Amino acid sequence: MKKFFKVLYQSKKTHLSAGRSKARLGEIKTAHGVIKTPAFVPVGTKGTIKSLTPSFLKEIKTQVAFVNTYHLVTHPGVEIIKKAGGINKYSGLNIPLMSDSGGFQVFSLARKNKGSRLVFSSISPPSQRLQKQALSLSQEENVLFEKQPALVKISDDGVKFRSTFDGSIIEFTPEKSMEYQRKIGADINMAFDECIPYGVNYQYAKEATERTHRWLKRCIKEIQNSKIKSQNDKSKFKILKIKNNQFLYGIIQGGVFEDLRKKSAEFVVSQPTDGVAIGGVSVGESKKEMRDQVRWVSPYLPEDKPVHLLGVGQIDDILDLVGYGIDTFDCVEPTRLARMGTIIKLKVKSEKLKVEGEKVDILKGVYRADLSPVNEDCSCFVCQNFSKSYLHHLFKTKELLAYTLATYHNLWVMEKLFEEIREMIGKDLI
Repeated sequence: MKKFFKVLYQSKKTHLSAGRSKARLGEIKTAHGVIKTPAFVPVGTKGTIKSLTPSFLKEIKTQVAFVNTYHLVTHPGVEIIKKAGGINKYSGLNIPLMSDSGGFQVFSLARKNKGSRLVFSSISPPSQRLQKQALSLSQEENVLFEKQPALVKISDDGVKFRSTFDGSIIEFTPEKSMEYQRKIGADINMAFDECIPYGVNYQYAKEATERTHRWLKRCIKEIQNSKIKSQNDKSKFKILKIKNNQFLYGIIQGGVFEDLRKKSAEFVVSQPTDGVAIGGVSVGESKKEMRDQVRWVSPYLPEDKPVHLLGVGQIDDILDLVGYGIDTFDCVEPTRLARMGTIIKLKVKSEKLKVEGEKVDILKGVYRADLSPVNEDCSCFVCQNFSKSYLHHLFKTKELLAYTLATYHNLWVMEKLFEEIREMIGKDLI
């Protein structure tokens, strides 16, 4: 395969406060296609972009999507996905895919368990005692027991979770995360990390960041060992590519602490990975704090590797953060908003060299008799064929087509946004 990442153009724009822009045009080449960067990465948690078929994604021109390792491990299981030929064949998503490591669940499940009576310290499977305990809870708590996984234990060795699907214990270590992701078969894999919650103290953040660094080294070692086992020729294992053209990103952590962020950036960038990701942002902090965390590490980001920002997808954030050297962004917001009846509109003000986003709540009564297009300025299938009134009607009557049409439109808008961003970088406007 040709070089994984190539910079095609570097913006010449300068900022009075930040100096030269790090915005750039690039290409990420994978076995399932080329990603033109900067690019948006919609989240297909369980191997599907909710409510959309793969053919719709082709129409939208979605370049790449994100799948969640933890959820695919719980169901259907990585052995089934491997037997099917990998997640692309299993899901029909014939585009480049990224997989996370399971590390985000360290943050999200710990937060959900805070203050809950159902934080397990045992690693035994669900017992009759636990089932009886669940029956004694209020209805709301019982739903939490059944639907939300419990974080059992975090240690230097790894993390133990209780499955959302059947209550069994699932163990994630750096080695197991690499094994799971290798079997899932996504093109781009994330190293196992601990996503640091917002509001923790400096010492907690420091220990979690250092643990993430140790885990990264173990991820790299596991990949190297797996190659030795599969090919039995140590001399060929110099390039850090996983079997079947999979690539590894190390993840920068550090919380809201500037020195920890910079140290983490230095460490992660120094490691022999194919790309770099910035994690632990957009986890409850303010927009300023989130942007500061990216700004602090921007000078350390590699010039010859792609950079991914985990969990950020609001239009104003994207427009600013590409200038710090971010190549790809993943976020659930466009698809989640769509399922809530919120339509994203994009305004491109060429005369002011400005792009703005607007959110429209299609459930509002004012749209009941509005027969104008969903967005008069949009050329997508939805806006060319349906009215605001019809979409309002679908959501109010809880028709499943509502989610499909709104999701289609919102992802179309995101692709148009990134087309504009790439054009603006080429003109030195970002």
